[in-house]
Amino acid sequence: MGILRDAMKLKPRVKRSSPAAIKRQIVLDELIAMNVTVTREGELIEELSYERLKEELVLASFRQIDIQNDQNKWF
Repeated sequence: MGILRDAMKLKPRVKRSSPAAIKRQIVLDELIAMNVTVTREGELIEELSYERLKEELVLASFRQIDIQNDQNKWF
């Protein structure tokens, strides 16, 4: 039992991110995958809050919709 305890003491602790930081990073990665690096106002996306990042993700996804395609037309 002492060996196991000693092994656990030597094991480096992994810093875990908060769930909010993980969610923010996921949205940031999706925006980067869409080649969005700045907002329409010229701000860097890395500096935005999670709420603003979600807004930019929605706007970027709207810009990717091909409205010339018949399936994507509203009327």
